[in-house]
Amino acid sequence: MGRKRTTNKDLPRGLHLKGGRFYHVTSTTPRKWTPLGSDRLQALVGWARIEGAEPDPSARTFEVIAARYLREIIPGKAQRTQRDNLIELDRLNAVFGKVLIESIKPFHVRQYLDVRGQTAKARANREKALLSHLFNKAREWGYTDAPNPCQGVKGFTESGRDRYVTDAEFKAVWAKAHDTVRDAMDIALLTGQRPADVLKIKREDIREGALWITQNKTGVKRAIEITGELHQVIERISERKRERYSAFLIQDDNGRPLSPLALRSRFDKARKAAGVSFQFRDIRAKTASDTGDLGHSQRLLGHKNRDMTEHYVRDRIGQRVKPLR
Repeated sequence: MGRKRTTNKDLPRGLHLKGGRFYHVTSTTPRKWTPLGSDRLQALVGWARIEGAEPDPSARTFEVIAARYLREIIPGKAQRTQRDNLIELDRLNAVFGKVLIESIKPFHVRQYLDVRGQTAKARANREKALLSHLFNKAREWGYTDAPNPCQGVKGFTESGRDRYVTDAEFKAVWAKAHDTVRDAMDIALLTGQRPADVLKIKREDIREGALWITQNKTGVKRAIEITGELHQVIERISERKRERYSAFLIQDDNGRPLSPLALRSRFDKARKAAGVSFQFRDIRAKTASDTGDLGHSQRLLGHKNRDMTEHYVRDRIGQRVKPLR
């Protein structure tokens, strides 16, 4: 039996922190140390994939079920959702970790929401949703037959964004932006895709006269015809000289793919210089609003139904109505 931890007691068995980096360490000798990087959340994913052991069914604490959820469920989700879930799971573990799963009652969920909601109502709702899904999985896996404590517990009302970006605002930020941010802004505007989907576009995605995109969030596939301004923008990007070749369409001065953090930093700098306050993600809504054709907007953005697109557009530019006379 191994020695008890004296530090980092919150880490699962076999995951160790040494010199600022995480390692999976085997329990048998000679011990094998597998590096998992310095990011705690990614290290937990790596640990889960290596460990893969089924927890003792008699151990019905939240943290045991959360560990199984981490191994079996989270890896099957989209990358962005994975990262969000890992952060959410961390917060839930800090509160419910040692608690028996069936001991979590609706009033506990209400208390969690009330406390968490004091600083982050939207995040509290997401964490409640994850708790609910995890509890349902615990029921499926046989850890409990207790009813889901999240049922009937109302989350916080969220108001969607209603920011419409005018042409003048877009041009003002574009004029102050770095070339690579201009590239991303133009591609986002002309295709209506989310920031993450814009940044992941590779040159190999340009084929057969179209830009082929699989959306991270929904898995929806789109082949956007490369014509008009989109053709001009892609040509402009392709002709720009770089220090080295990159497989990615949106890249920095050194030819490396532009990271979400770098895009945000450069975009924030440009909008501050322009004196404009919209967010990069608002460009997608501008695209939907500016087509003048809800059917076109729906197909371009990849919405499942027209009502979603109509709501998306109406909240930003208002519903067009006729006067009394």
